[in-house]
Amino acid sequence: MALYLRHPTSLAHDTGPHPENAGRIEAIESALERAGWPGLERAEPPPAEREWLTRVHSARHVDSIARLCAAGGGPIDLDTVTVPASWEAALRAAGAAAEGARSLLAGEHDVAFCGMRPPGHHAESGRAMGFCLLNNAAVGAAHAVAACGAERVLVLDWDVHHGNGTEEIFRERGDVLYVSIHQSPLYPGTGAAAEIGSGAGAGATVNLPVPPGAGGAEFVGLVAHLVVPLAHAFRPDLLVVSAGYDAHAADPLAGCLLDDADYAAMAAHVRELGRGLAAPILVCLEGGYERGALARSVLATLGALNGDRPAPDVGPVPLVSEAVARVGSTDRWRGVL
Repeated sequence: MALYLRHPTSLAHDTGPHPENAGRIEAIESALERAGWPGLERAEPPPAEREWLTRVHSARHVDSIARLCAAGGGPIDLDTVTVPASWEAALRAAGAAAEGARSLLAGEHDVAFCGMRPPGHHAESGRAMGFCLLNNAAVGAAHAVAACGAERVLVLDWDVHHGNGTEEIFRERGDVLYVSIHQSPLYPGTGAAAEIGSGAGAGATVNLPVPPGAGGAEFVGLVAHLVVPLAHAFRPDLLVVSAGYDAHAADPLAGCLLDDADYAAMAAHVRELGRGLAAPILVCLEGGYERGALARSVLATLGALNGDRPAPDVGPVPLVSEAVARVGSTDRWRGVL
C-alpha cells in the first residue's frame, strides 16, 4: 500500500478567499473518501524538527515565520498570508516530506503522497513567497540524504509554475538533480533553460519551459524522453515529485492544457522509473486551484503510482526533441540523451 500523509492543520491554515485555501484539501479528501481510499494507508506526520528545516532554510527565515504566526499572523506579500495556525501547518507539511522520505528509504512503503498544505516549491532558503512558507520537497530531499542513507535524489517538478525555491536551495549541490517542467512566461519569472546550476551543481538543474497552450504531448513527452534517461544516468536513491496540478486545462491561474489522464501518464512513467531504479517515490502536493480537476488528477496520479498499467508510449513532439538536444549538449549530460 502507498502511504498517504495528512493532518488537520492543513485545514487550519486559513487563507480565506485566496485560491490556495483549505477547500483544496477538502476536495481531494472527499474524492478519496468516495473512492474508499484505494490502496492507501493513512497516517499523520510529525512536525518538522528545526534541524530538518535549517538544512534548506536559514535560521533567520525559520524564526521569522514562527514569530509572525505567534504574533497573530498577517501578509508576507500579496500572494502569501499567514494566521496563527499557519506555522503548525507548515511544520506538519514539511514534516510529512521528511517522514515520507524516512518511511520510503526504510523500505516500509514504495510510494508516499503528502496531501498537505501550504505548498512549498516557491519558498527559497531565506524567503517565503508564492503561497509557500517552507519548501517541503526540499526538506524531504535533504532529509533523505542527511538522515536516511540516500546518496542522490531526483526532484521532478511538474507544477505549472517554476519552483524557484527548490532550484535556489539546490543550485550548487550535485547530489540533488532538480528538473522542472513549467509554463513560461509565468510567475515567478524564473526557470530559463539557461539556468543549469553552478559549482558542484552545474548541470544538476534542468529547466524545461513550455509555452502557454502546451499539453500532454509536451509534459508527458518531456518526462518520457528526457527525465527518464537523465534519471537512469543519475541513478537516484529517491524520486521526489513536486506535484502541482495547475497545468490542468481547467485551472484558472495558467494556460496549459493537461487533463486528468496526462497526470496519470506522467505518474505511470515515474512509477516505471522508480521500479527500474529500485527508487521509492515521494510526492509532495504543490498547486492546483480548480478543485474538481485537482481532486480527479490526484486520484489519477495515485491510481497510476499504485497500478500496473504500462506507461503510454508517446512520440517526441518538436518541443521535446529540441529540449533533448539542448540538455544533451551540456557538459554534464553529453552522450546521455
